[in-house]
Amino acid sequence: MANIKSQIKRMRQNEKRRLRNRYYKGRARTFVKKARISIQKGSLEEAVKATRLAISALDKAAEKGIIHKNNAARRKSRLMKRLAILEKQQATT
Repeated sequence: MANIKSQIKRMRQNEKRRLRNRYYKGRARTFVKKARISIQKGSLEEAVKATRLAISALDKAAEKGIIHKNNAARRKSRLMKRLAILEKQQATT
């Protein structure tokens, strides 16, 4: 345990930030996972809805500086690519 007053405060701040970061990061991860699963199932409407939620969660995490904005953009791009493949499959059948 730190003896210095400023370090004690810094530890409190770090803990608060860690918990906040964990919440938004986990939320984004959960929504991305749900979107991937719904895309694999093949239900287009459900996949679109899940992908929108995932993109929103990724944007929120990037906005707060929890993940880098390029990281969020890359993940969104990969999701949209999978969704486009599903849409293409649905259109041909």
